[in-house]
Amino acid sequence: MAKVMAVNAGSSSLKFKLYEMPEEKVLCSGNAERIGHEDAIFGMKWGEESEKKILPILDHARAVELVVQAMLEKGIVKDMNEIVAVGHRIVQGGKYFSHSELFNKDTEDKIESLIPLAPLHNKAHLVGFRAFKQILPDVTNVAVFDTAFHQTMEPEDYVFPIPYELTEKYDCRRYGAHGTSHKYLAEMGAKYLPGVAHPRIISCHIGSGASITAIKDGKCVATSMGLTPLGGIMMGTRTGDLDPSVMNYLCKCTGKSVEEMYQMFNKQSGFLGVSGISNDSRDVLKAVDEGNKRAILANKIFIRRIADYIGQYFVRLGGADLIIFSAGIGENSARTREEVCDAIGTAMNVVIDKELNASIRSKEALISKPESAIKVAIIPTDEEVMIARDTYSFYKKDK
Repeated sequence: MAKVMAVNAGSSSLKFKLYEMPEEKVLCSGNAERIGHEDAIFGMKWGEESEKKILPILDHARAVELVVQAMLEKGIVKDMNEIVAVGHRIVQGGKYFSHSELFNKDTEDKIESLIPLAPLHNKAHLVGFRAFKQILPDVTNVAVFDTAFHQTMEPEDYVFPIPYELTEKYDCRRYGAHGTSHKYLAEMGAKYLPGVAHPRIISCHIGSGASITAIKDGKCVATSMGLTPLGGIMMGTRTGDLDPSVMNYLCKCTGKSVEEMYQMFNKQSGFLGVSGISNDSRDVLKAVDEGNKRAILANKIFIRRIADYIGQYFVRLGGADLIIFSAGIGENSARTREEVCDAIGTAMNVVIDKELNASIRSKEALISKPESAIKVAIIPTDEEVMIARDTYSFYKKDK
């Protein structure tokens, strides 16, 4: 048995889970929010207990110190040497990483070089890694990349139709995201397809950030997010796919710079931009029920974009055996699942049990009826356990 930590560091946050491996038993979990502020929030759960407190957390190093102190104070670990490895979620691995990798100087340098492709994410991940390295200098550190699962795409699926020298010189191509989640969903979804020689799965990771992936034989064939997480379907604050001329046109109309417009596309668009109400789908759906026309439009666009990608990937895979709904909206919004399945139902002969679907929230279930040509499942994602598995695997190799 060994204790392994899975870490997801954001620009102002630090999420963590501590596992007993290989049993995959969660010993504790928690997060630090509003890092850099005097009124930051630190919370942790262990067993049936939990606590949350507001206190100054001025940097990630202090957040890591709080994590360590809390584990010792609560008796979750008697000595920090019990933690043998730490796995770090890294959003962007570029062309360099098709699998998880040990953190060394080369890995660190490559992650740093990719900051322009994920400026809010990669930089924060490195800050988190360095903070843990400072507090726990002797543990095995592993980088687990969101983009790694998508490295199996063929060039015709990841190359953009721009002058090819730009693709080569600047590594400008489709990388995707949420790969750790899609890999987990593919593995978990396989049990619904016994006897299927070459399983074809369309996994829908639908949350505030959302992506859809076509998977065949357990490998990514195509994915909706692009060079950055801005591409693909509409999201909480992101546009998803756009006619590229929208950027040029709106910059001319508004006088905003390319950078200002890019930030608008990332942070003020999607559900928030169209509805004018919120980036949270729950708030938008409430407004839909109240008859708000912009909320109704936002929801219709969201459903249409998801359905369009599922249809596209149905063609790309030559059919489909299983559609999976996951992440915050996919796991919890029965209404969204039903509306998506209604949108694709006639063309793809998808039939779900609407009563069963309406009763499911944040738990695994097969919601398609026997007569459905494609099985439909809800599978709560677990990126942290995938991080822990890869990290534990590297730790074992070291021993």
